[in-house]
Amino acid sequence: MMMRRVEHEKTVYAVLAERGFIEQVTDEGKLRELLRGKVTCYIGFDPTASSFHVGNLVPIMSLAHMQKNGHRPIALVGGGTGLVGDPSGKDQMRQIMTYEEICQNAETQKKQFSQFLDFSEGRALLLNNADWLTKLNYIDFLRDIGVHFSVNRMLATESIKIRLETGLSFIEFNYQLLQAYDFWFLFKNHNCLIQMGGSDQWGNIVAGIDLIRRLEGREAYGITFPLIMTADGKKMGKTEKGAVWLDPQRTSPYEYYQFWINTDDRDVERFLALFTFLPMEEVEEYGKLKGADIRKAKEILAFEATKIIHGEEGAEKARNTSKALFSKEEGDEEAIPTTTLPAERFIEGIPAFKLFETASLCASGSEARRLIEQGGAYINDKRVDKFDLLIKLDDFEGDGILLRAGKKKFHRIKLLFKRSQYVPLTAT
Repeated sequence: MMMRRVEHEKTVYAVLAERGFIEQVTDEGKLRELLRGKVTCYIGFDPTASSFHVGNLVPIMSLAHMQKNGHRPIALVGGGTGLVGDPSGKDQMRQIMTYEEICQNAETQKKQFSQFLDFSEGRALLLNNADWLTKLNYIDFLRDIGVHFSVNRMLATESIKIRLETGLSFIEFNYQLLQAYDFWFLFKNHNCLIQMGGSDQWGNIVAGIDLIRRLEGREAYGITFPLIMTADGKKMGKTEKGAVWLDPQRTSPYEYYQFWINTDDRDVERFLALFTFLPMEEVEEYGKLKGADIRKAKEILAFEATKIIHGEEGAEKARNTSKALFSKEEGDEEAIPTTTLPAERFIEGIPAFKLFETASLCASGSEARRLIEQGGAYINDKRVDKFDLLIKLDDFEGDGILLRAGKKKFHRIKLLFKRSQYVPLTAT
């Protein structure tokens, strides 16, 4: 069920609350009052991947809502903190990346921020904490900043307590000091009064607020977001194989659209509120749809979410291709995920289960075998009845074949050149 609508209040706090963004806040009364004016806020983003994924959308969307309601957001790329690694929410130490790798990822992420935020004329700021953290003198930092931190209090932080069970490196233990320093730096240099982040960042945010109070004698505030789980208990956008990326080179617009249209019925209204900019009146109307009618709400969710990342043209293309595939009409083949393989590989033939694995419709050969044995694999809309069935050139229609796993996952295999142009060698 959606959160009760907040009436008679038009601040961004009400917007975030009714759309399901808020889990915890510091001093709610003062924060509500503060947000009646114009405020600068920030969120830090981990640059350990070259693209954001759907698990990053809640914080990014929250910054977009802040800007739409007249506030100034700061998107902070963690080029400096990324060199240390945030232990929050992790059960083991992250792999240490080089400065060059982190800077390259940070540059790629900057482009994705512009799909959500308007950086013109100072309406939003895009900063990299490497610009100040990498210039710190360690001894001065310990004397000026470290003196304000209690080890006992840091050990009581939930994220630290969890990691102590599996092992916490000294470099990770320093992370909270660096994030607190970021908040103080942005407060001092950009009048940033609010830090926002995931629920696992609560201890780090509170540490920054405390540091500002100790150094400046002034108040700052924090907001955390809930961990978004799907109705079947899975975490959104885990950074492991199968993540749904915002980069079209890693997840195509069609695949991105399919991710959203396959949303569990129980999640549709909640995801419309979190991951689109549709007015809540519309969201709640779609939330009333039941049974077969909820397909319409899923199509709206998929289209609106895809439009934000890939533009209206990309969303239209993905929607049309999706409808065409499911109605068996002609669609835009270019929008379907495609793998190109040399024609000569199909002279002797490729076993069907291997082809489904190659197309990433199955994570492994054994999974592909199970899919075929259970009757869930199709080639050119014909069920595959044997896992070791050899797929040869004769199976191609023109220069391609269409694979389908279950009802909703499609992938096209194309020859390196058209079959009609390929003449196999014969013995002489």
